[in-house]
Amino acid sequence: MKKDAYTGPLSPEYALLGLLSQAPAHGYELHQRLQSELGQIWHISLSQTYNILNRLEAQGFVAGETLSQQKLPPRHRFHLTAPGQERFAAWLCATSACSVRAIRVEFLTRLYFARTLRPDLAGELIDAQAEVVRQGVAHLRRALVEASLTQPFNRLGVDLRIRQLVSILEWLDEARQALLVELETALAAGEEDA
Repeated sequence: MKKDAYTGPLSPEYALLGLLSQAPAHGYELHQRLQSELGQIWHISLSQTYNILNRLEAQGFVAGETLSQQKLPPRHRFHLTAPGQERFAAWLCATSACSVRAIRVEFLTRLYFARTLRPDLAGELIDAQAEVVRQGVAHLRRALVEASLTQPFNRLGVDLRIRQLVSILEWLDEARQALLVELETALAAGEEDA
């Protein structure tokens, strides 16, 4: 395996690893699933999808096999390797940074996969992320108190960040409630089927 190149948590590679954790697929299929299921979160081109898959394969996180097709060019089908599964599992259980972008992109992607792969984890992720945000808001409120009155734009910037993060806390609470309703509905449907 080649040396692991640094990839930040906001990389779409984790979304691709997550899709591959659901089922092996070829690059075009992964790109289509990413667009249909997470298209409001991730905006990547087909060529970016293939570049990421090739890098992940070179790093040993995914492996591919070439499948021949009648009257069509062969396809390269990818699946997660054991190191790829470990990398994805570690990412899935982590929290995102206390920023609007990290929560909108990374956390929401993480929550999607928790809900589909490990529904028991979704509530825990929301609780852990809410605690990170609460700590961030407390830090920013202290910074606002300490900010110089002679620097109004710094004060405005900190105030804006606080307001955004407070709205994210409200959203996290609503997301938790929505997932609870979804789980209760699924359990009720399962009992009716039994």
